[in-house]
Amino acid sequence: MTFLVRRHVAPARDVFRRFWPYTRGTRLLLLAGGLSAIVVSVSEITVVAIFAVMTNKVLERGYLAGFWSLAAWWLAVATTAAAVMGAGGYLSGLAAERFILRLRGHVFAHIQRLAPDFVSRHRLGDLVVRLTDDIELVEAFVSSGAVTVLTSAISLVLFAGALLVIRWGLALVTFAVVPLFWLISRGFSSRFTAAAERERAVNAAVTSVVEENLSNHALVQAFGREEAEAGRLRGEATRWLDARMTQTRLNSVYSPLIFLIETLAALAVLAVGAWDIAQHRVSLGGLLAFAAFTAYLYPPARNLSGLAVTVAEAAASGQRITEIMQTRPAVTDGPDLRARLRSRGRIDVDAVTFRYPGAEAATLAGLSFTARPGSVVAIVGPSGAGKSTVARLLLRMYDPCQGSILLDGVDIRRMSLRTLRHNITLLDQENLLFPGSIRDNIAYGGSSVTEAQIMAAAEAAGAEEFITRLPQGYDTLMGQRGRLLSGGQRQRIAIARALVRDAPILVLDEPSTGLDKASAEAIRDLLISPAPERTTIVVTHDPRFAAEADSVVVLGDRAPVLHP
Repeated sequence: MTFLVRRHVAPARDVFRRFWPYTRGTRLLLLAGGLSAIVVSVSEITVVAIFAVMTNKVLERGYLAGFWSLAAWWLAVATTAAAVMGAGGYLSGLAAERFILRLRGHVFAHIQRLAPDFVSRHRLGDLVVRLTDDIELVEAFVSSGAVTVLTSAISLVLFAGALLVIRWGLALVTFAVVPLFWLISRGFSSRFTAAAERERAVNAAVTSVVEENLSNHALVQAFGREEAEAGRLRGEATRWLDARMTQTRLNSVYSPLIFLIETLAALAVLAVGAWDIAQHRVSLGGLLAFAAFTAYLYPPARNLSGLAVTVAEAAASGQRITEIMQTRPAVTDGPDLRARLRSRGRIDVDAVTFRYPGAEAATLAGLSFTARPGSVVAIVGPSGAGKSTVARLLLRMYDPCQGSILLDGVDIRRMSLRTLRHNITLLDQENLLFPGSIRDNIAYGGSSVTEAQIMAAAEAAGAEEFITRLPQGYDTLMGQRGRLLSGGQRQRIAIARALVRDAPILVLDEPSTGLDKASAEAIRDLLISPAPERTTIVVTHDPRFAAEADSVVVLGDRAPVLHP
């Protein structure tokens, strides 16, 4: 079931103020797009003026000889307007896409800096929707919307001026309708806000169900849960349909009301205009031109009044993006950004206590141990004792609540994250792999990795033999999370990736998980073999790994104990 939490939606000015800086670098494009729209409006006024002259001097009098020169002017103006319209549309579109690219990149980069539990607490489908649909709706208000407001306002003034020039009394009749657009949009805005917020949340739920099902496709089949998953998707999709139909119902009332008002205004103009023609206060060409200007006047008026609807949708989406941006990273770069890039590899954990955010009890309390270059330290204990937490603290995914961790005598909180993580390679128990080729996954361990380094790492990891037997060799695609390979093969690819990185500190988080005895022994011999320049820390529940270690840190209910 999807639970929707009613958020406080920020006012339009706050949404605009927060996201306007992302237009930096595209504002000249936006200006060019806006100016082109104004040029098109001036061209439309010119065309209508030519049409009025043609009606009065050619069509009404039957003076066909004068048609061709006016037609040539009409065509020239229309051609110019078409060229400017095309160029302006391209520039505005480029500005919009650059805005989306910049904002999406910024939000994505921010997520990369957040603690791992941020992604764990959110459904991936919801995050995907925030990075795609929500960002596009914000752009429609902040970037494209700014151009629309400016050009619509100027066009409204230009067309209103033209109407006043032709017949000011008739223009006042036309102007009387314009406030109705604003009143109707104002009345609908709160309903559109609620509907847009609900649709965004339910759309994220649908995307999440699809993502979760595809990610666990084999599990669904193995447990025969196809019908249950289809029902789950159907339930979320039904809620999405209901949310979409709420928006549709609002539009089905809003749009006809606007259309009806425009129709009544047109009839009023024609009625008063017919009286003016009878009184010889306006010519037929003038009335037709007035009607044409009226048709041009109402679209920018609708755009301005309809801004409330755009704001409603953008406000809901902007709030969803802001929630991500206001989440603070668990750690930040330390002040010592010029620390030596490659360390010797000595780790000192001194009286470290750590409690996860929101947890009642500490996961680690008073943990102390030292890991020296060339040594292997095993961290053992029952499930939930905090073994994997140690690996996360070493990489500064979190910082200790008390105590300190030193790398070569320097508190890692003073080091840049780049320097720290350059010196530590984590071999995670999940063997996280990308769906690309074997070559790409091994090369992911370092920058500017050569083919020779990839092959050497694969050979050292014991992966060369099975890779060469594959039809495409190193170009073989691994599938989602590497699932086209066996568990042991995935493990060896992950090891090769770690070896390519060649960091002075290697942290192994349950390296034998899911492996048979023979494979586990081979992995153990490979990973904890003597390496004078490498510090190895093994987080494990496997006593065979602990037996090979130089020292063992035992975690449990009591204070951690170090066994030499």
